[in-house]
Amino acid sequence: MSKVLAAYFSASGVTADAAKKIAELTGAELYEIRPEVLYTQADLNWQDQNSRSSVEMKDKTSRPKLADGKAPVADCDVIFLGFPIWWGTAPRIIHTFLESYDFAGKKIILFATSGGSGFGNSLSDLKSSVSGQAAMEEGIVVHGGQGGDAWKKWIASLKM
Repeated sequence: MSKVLAAYFSASGVTADAAKKIAELTGAELYEIRPEVLYTQADLNWQDQNSRSSVEMKDKTSRPKLADGKAPVADCDVIFLGFPIWWGTAPRIIHTFLESYDFAGKKIILFATSGGSGFGNSLSDLKSSVSGQAAMEEGIVVHGGQGGDAWKKWIASLKM
């Protein structure tokens, strides 16, 4: 049986809830991707062009530092990787995470939370940050209020 990890970045708690649901349904170990410097509400104000998140997302080379480098990636075969959609893609800290570990031979399944958009450019943007021969695919985007049945159907469709 594959060892599974649900790694996630959550600035507001919504993606954390999604990751917990995945862990509950798959038996995955949970790992929170935390920035070295936590985001404040002001940092997350997408309407402010000078907010931290706006500045990071405008710069494709931005790589916010991680709080630690202790994700148990090496022990896992399948990694669910979750994040909120920011500006039509994954936050830059997801690139930092992917560039910090060796994913050779791993299967990475993306999941995201969003107010209404889909994955946008996340898959194509993130593939360039993965070293080794890792398989990466889009999974599910969770919009507010999406029920447990959608989760169960999606997880069942993965045939894990």
